[in-house]
Amino acid sequence: MAEPAPPHRQPEENPRHGRLTARPAPPTTRGTAGLVPLTDAAGGLLAEVYAPDPADGRPYRLVLLLHGAGGSARQGLDLLLPVADTHRLLLVAPQAVSSSWDLIVEGFGVDVRRIDGLLASVFAAHPVDGVVLGGFSDGASYALSLGLTNGDLVDAVVAFSPGFAAPLVTHGRPRVYVSHGTDDPVLPVDVCSRRLVPRLRALGYDVTYDEFPGGHEIPTDLRHRAAAWLTEP
Repeated sequence: MAEPAPPHRQPEENPRHGRLTARPAPPTTRGTAGLVPLTDAAGGLLAEVYAPDPADGRPYRLVLLLHGAGGSARQGLDLLLPVADTHRLLLVAPQAVSSSWDLIVEGFGVDVRRIDGLLASVFAAHPVDGVVLGGFSDGASYALSLGLTNGDLVDAVVAFSPGFAAPLVTHGRPRVYVSHGTDDPVLPVDVCSRRLVPRLRALGYDVTYDEFPGGHEIPTDLRHRAAAWLTEP
């Protein structure tokens, strides 16, 4: 008798469409609290991870943080590091394979695979009960694009000064927080968030939007506001 054909894979399950396969599960190892770099076999940096001290085994809220173009994993981590302990946020900040994220360079692919592997390793080491994507500038655009693609995993997206959202497929309806400076010279608010936010709302997304007087930056009070928004019931 012939072997049954393998199940057909839907195209949105492919990393080229931005789909992530890792899912939270009971940890199989004990993760380390504090700041931990994750490296590949050759010693190259894959990501920076920060875990607050464990509290009676209670799960963390995991926030994947994406740096801007030409940035570093540490710059991504620093987006919410000052508020991680207060809000019990497990921070994972990948290093992009290229100077910016794959979607912006040539399309979903290499960074999706890296992020999927990182999430799987962190899920295996820490208890997690929610996943958030966040980022700044190009990282914010990537967080929106990847977050809307994977709304069956991601329940919220934090986008500081994004340029666009370009998911190839969408799943679920994650909550969205967007902030943008009214005098941003890099990604002007008129052609970025002031167009993007109404479009997301028209598509049915719950979007919280904060404009502030300033440029391409993240004021301290908005970091705290975004973290508080993340932990709202």
